[in-house]
Order: sequence, then structure tokens, then C-alpha cells
Amino acid sequence: MKNEELYKITQELIDLSELCKKNGKIERELYTKYDVKRGLRDLNGKGVLAGLTEISEICSKKNVNGVETPCDGKLYYRGVDVEDIVKGFIDDDRFGFEEVVYLLIFGKLPNQEEFEQINHLLAFYRNLPRSFTRDFILQAPGADMMNGLARSVLTLYSYDPKADDTSLPNVLRQCLQLIALFPVLSVYSYQAYQHYHKNRSLYIHHPRPDLSTAENILYMLRPDSKYTKLEAKLLDMSLVLHAEHGGGNNSTFTTHVVTSSGTDTYSAIAAALGSLKGPKHGGANIKVVQMFDDMKKNINDYNDEEEVRRYLVKLLHGEAFDNAGLIYGMGHAVYSISDPRARVFKSFVKKLSEEKGRLDEFNLYSLVERLAPQVIAEERKIYKGVSANVDFYSGFVYSMLDLPKKLFTPIFAIARIAGWSAHRMEELVNPSKIIRPAYMNVHERIPYVDIDKRD
Repeated sequence: MKNEELYKITQELIDLSELCKKNGKIERELYTKYDVKRGLRDLNGKGVLAGLTEISEICSKKNVNGVETPCDGKLYYRGVDVEDIVKGFIDDDRFGFEEVVYLLIFGKLPNQEEFEQINHLLAFYRNLPRSFTRDFILQAPGADMMNGLARSVLTLYSYDPKADDTSLPNVLRQCLQLIALFPVLSVYSYQAYQHYHKNRSLYIHHPRPDLSTAENILYMLRPDSKYTKLEAKLLDMSLVLHAEHGGGNNSTFTTHVVTSSGTDTYSAIAAALGSLKGPKHGGANIKVVQMFDDMKKNINDYNDEEEVRRYLVKLLHGEAFDNAGLIYGMGHAVYSISDPRARVFKSFVKKLSEEKGRLDEFNLYSLVERLAPQVIAEERKIYKGVSANVDFYSGFVYSMLDLPKKLFTPIFAIARIAGWSAHRMEELVNPSKIIRPAYMNVHERIPYVDIDKRD
């Protein structure tokens, strides 16, 4: 295609997009008039009740003398407090993600025999099909790891002789395979990108059956395969805290919606990946790290509260960082006083910052965590409290682990596929009609006009 023709078509598309904008605009007051819950949420952020689940529960309010009152957030997996789960495997000095996989999918905490069973199954399924790495991952690798992960998932469909079988035993097998393979697919896709796009040496380390999911990520990613125990423990904790978060989050709801159509596991998980890729969902921790990088360039003293406060005000006024008017990592759709995942993370993050010689940065994060809610309350009309969410600290942890930013969201997916799998199984166990919410048409009816009489 000639350059001038390409330019002309590009201009045409710009003009046509303006037509889309003009004829696609819906007046905001109509949403209020017809009581439409935009984003399936009310003004207070409370989601429209669309289903029932036994997999996880998010608590941000409690009843005090008949009045619904905000409280410190709590998160339960199958009725078990996540903070107790973390304390349990930390006290026992073992890794927790595999235990959480078992809990979410099978609905109970595993005993020792069952814990060994899930570890054995994941280790068994952690091997890619023969030549998959050479014939697919290393062929034309893309720059976006989430797209690469989704592409790999859809390609695995072709390797599965029972890909369309939606019986529970087969779906369980598919889910366990994908949970086991997500770390391998993510890391290998990154290594291929580094080699073919950045001219770096290619490292392909095969996963080890004796290592946990978190250990294998670090083992496969690093050229020398070395990591400290604390590094692996923090990454494992991150996987646990990101594994599940209720049926209403965007990617999990997507899993329910797509599963309700009767489609195969690979299509359902690929759809969830597409949802998680969005910066409003899975990419927030990258924004937090980038925001702090900008902050460190523009403030002189990490301990100067007034200087930090002035920067936060500039963020809200769209005068700093990306000019979006946001303090990334602050606020959540459900939590107000505190996000339990951020609470759990924080104490262990401090230990890693000390090991890495980055305690000053941790103190800056802590200062922003304290000041940001005050600044937001002063500058914005808010309907509920604002607190640090899990993304606030997870990006900092990943940067201390020297994990590349391109893998931040895939690591989220490596964790959250445990929840997606549990919800897919739950949707299949409790089949309903295909999920189909209603949209009200607000366009007036107009007559058809012959083409030669149109404007």
C-alpha cells in the first residue's frame, strides 16, 4: 500500500471515528432517569447482585445497631480468613499457593496427604506438550505478555483431544493443567521476547517438580536460577493474596459469563485474560511503580511530609506523572477503611525492603499510604473511605524481586487462574440460563430512507 493511500485511509478512519462518537453518545442524565447502575454498581460502589457463590467473600462493612458501618476489610476463601491462611503457612514455614489452589477448587483445606496430592498433580501437569516451546512460543513472540499468554492458552486447545468436553472431570483436568502451565507460558514468553526483540541471551530453564509455583517462577526467570528464601516467600504470598476476590471482579465475572454459554475451558480462560489485561483491572500495580518512580524524581526529601503532600495534590489536579488525576494504588471498589491484602503484605514487604537495602523507599510508600486518603478527602467528593489496595505494595515487591514490568500482570493471572477455575467449576455445577443482562434502547425510531435520498 502506498504511503499517500495509507495516509488517506488513516484520515478517513479519524473522521469516521468522530461519526461514531457523535452518534454513539448517550446523555449522562438518562442513566439517572432510568436508574441504570453503570458498571453494575451504585454510587457507593456496591455491586448489583448477579449471582451466588461459596468460593470467596469480601467484607467491608458490618452491622452496628442496625446501621451498615464501614469496617476494616476482610477476605475469606471458602469461609476461611485469608489472614489466618497466611499465618498458617508462614508459621509452618511452607509455601501457601498450592494449598489455596486446593481450597478454592475443592472447597476444603487439604490435609497432609491431599496437600502432597495437589503438589504432585501440579508438578505432573507443569510440562508443556512436546515441541510447544520451539514451534509456538519461540515463533514470532509479541511484545505483550498477556496477549502471548492468551494466544498460548487458545493454542493449547489444539493439543487437547478432549478440548470441548465440559464434563467436570475433564474441566478439572484442564484447569489444573492451566494452573500448572501459566508460570511456564508466562516466563517462556518473556524470555522469547527478550531474545528476539531485545537481542538478549535466550534462557529456557525447565521447571523443577520439587519446587513450588513461586520458586519455579524465579528459577525459570533468572539466568542463574538463584533466589533467596524470603524472595520466594514474598512471591508466594502475592500469589495467595491475588488468587481470588469474589465473583464480581471483572475477569471472574467474565469467566462466569463465558462459561454460561457452554464454551470450552480454553476460550473461557482466554476471555478472562483479556479482561485482566485491562489497566483498570490487572495493570494497576505497574502504574503504582511508575508513579513512584516519577515521585522520586520530583521530590527531594522522602521524609518531608509537606513536599510529598504537594506532589499528591498535583497528582489529583492532573499536574504530575501521567496527568490522569489519579493516585494509583489508593481506593477500591469495595474496601474503604482497609484492604486486608495490603495489610498482610505490608509487614512482610518491610522485611524484603530491609534485605534489598530499600527501606527508604518503603518508608516513602508508608508515608503516601497515610497522606493520600487525607489529600483525596480534601480534594474530591467521595462516597466512601479510601485506603491502599493490594496493588499499592505488590508492584513495589515485584520491583524488589527484579521482576520485569512486562510480567507484573501475567503474575496476577498466574495467581487468579486458581479463582477463575473454581468459578468455572461452580458455574458448571450450578448451571443456569446463559447470562444475559438487559440494556435499554434510548434511540428514537426513525423511518428508512432510500440511499439516493440520504444526506
